[in-house]
Amino acid sequence: MDFPMFHLDWLNDRFLIAVIAIIHVMINHGLAVGFIPYITWLEYKGVKNAPADQITDTKWDELIYNKMKVAFIITTTIGAMTGVGIWFSVALVSPSSIGSLIRVFYWAWFTEWIVFVTEVVLIMIYYLTWKNSNKSLNAKLKHIRFGAFLSLASWITMVIIVSILGFMMDPGNWNTDKSLLNGFTNPIYIPQLAFRTPVAMLVGGVFGMLLTTIFSKKESAIRILAIKYAGKWVMFWTPFAIAGAIYYWNVMPDAMKANMSTAVGSMDFEEYYDLLKYFIIGAASLSIILALWATLRPKKVNFALVVVPCLFIFGFLGIFERVREFVRKPYVIGNYMYSNLLREEDYPLYKKDGVLKHATYATVSEITPENKVLAGRDVFMITCSRCHTSNGINSIVDVFENMYGKDKPLNEQAMASYIPNMHQGRAFMPPFPGNKKELEALVAYIKQLQSSGESLQGAQTEGVIINPINAVDEVAKRIEADLAQKEQEDDNN
Repeated sequence: MDFPMFHLDWLNDRFLIAVIAIIHVMINHGLAVGFIPYITWLEYKGVKNAPADQITDTKWDELIYNKMKVAFIITTTIGAMTGVGIWFSVALVSPSSIGSLIRVFYWAWFTEWIVFVTEVVLIMIYYLTWKNSNKSLNAKLKHIRFGAFLSLASWITMVIIVSILGFMMDPGNWNTDKSLLNGFTNPIYIPQLAFRTPVAMLVGGVFGMLLTTIFSKKESAIRILAIKYAGKWVMFWTPFAIAGAIYYWNVMPDAMKANMSTAVGSMDFEEYYDLLKYFIIGAASLSIILALWATLRPKKVNFALVVVPCLFIFGFLGIFERVREFVRKPYVIGNYMYSNLLREEDYPLYKKDGVLKHATYATVSEITPENKVLAGRDVFMITCSRCHTSNGINSIVDVFENMYGKDKPLNEQAMASYIPNMHQGRAFMPPFPGNKKELEALVAYIKQLQSSGESLQGAQTEGVIINPINAVDEVAKRIEADLAQKEQEDDNN
């Protein structure tokens, strides 16, 4: 409403965010929160198990260093770029929601950015001083402490960000008392943190085991010991991950649980829900089996045996993020802002006046028979385009053709009857916010899309068009007229 609408019609706007965010979470959870403490623990084991005349086992230390090198390269390149990419993509696609979150969590994010900078400094120190730290026992122990501080900083960034993610799902008391403390202590915060933390540790352990099979010789003593340690690490965190998952599930609102089957694969893949559910169960089961096998039969563990559970558990993280993003629908911020970026409290105004009257960027402010389709295009852009495309991924035409039949013209009367009530049948869809004229215009536009197959272009392609009634000059005139009227009323009194 208040921002020019960026739109990728072939990809789907939220899919852009999802791809970047999922990659970032895989790296952040797997190679920062979970992997760094695992590496620090292994470095300490090298010192503890070293011969009396050595600071650390040099061959062991070289193996752990090579594993850390992988994490360092990935986190400081792809991890850093996707972190920035999340901000960039969300600011383009969902500026109203990110603006609202910044206003609520300004000081929390400020703190997180300071911790993140500290984390960057620590990972640079930890990796770049690794070789020099082997010169003395005191230097090595100090280096291990840097690893512990880095692990803590990585986890603290998760602690802060998870509160924001939980807030987006269920703000709790914040809707009645809009304070940072109420936002931070939302009902889903602690359960989600209790789930994400051990899962990150699991991912770190499985990925570490995979790297062990790459950087060590088959059946060497160091490889056997490293695999056994990885198995113990995974086994230790597994009960916490299971308990966290149960805790998280039990506090999730029923409305979100009802969205689960559609959330896993979206509407296009809802029929494959059971398959994807088994995929998640398979990831957990394979991790447990791998951990037991690594602990009891470490000599038998090789790259081929580890790579499948590793792919499954990273895939689980991706599916989890997909589900978490979807289940909060129809909201982008629970009970406050719908996924179309319109606030719930503003809906009565839109129902009365229509959304176009209050849109800053629109080509049409008043609907006529001549501009009906163009007005419908604006209505679609404002109310539908955050989740739907015209003819791309999650196409609005495909949605209605799946409902009313393909290869035949869409029925405008049926669509006009369905759209105002769609929220009742599909709770993950926000209620239609517009008035009757805008509903008719939207239906006409969707009907025209079916026949033309045209693509909807965003402001990044078509440029910015300001709603004539909301242009600066027009707003200034209305303010002057209101002031003049008020002065006249004061004079009359």
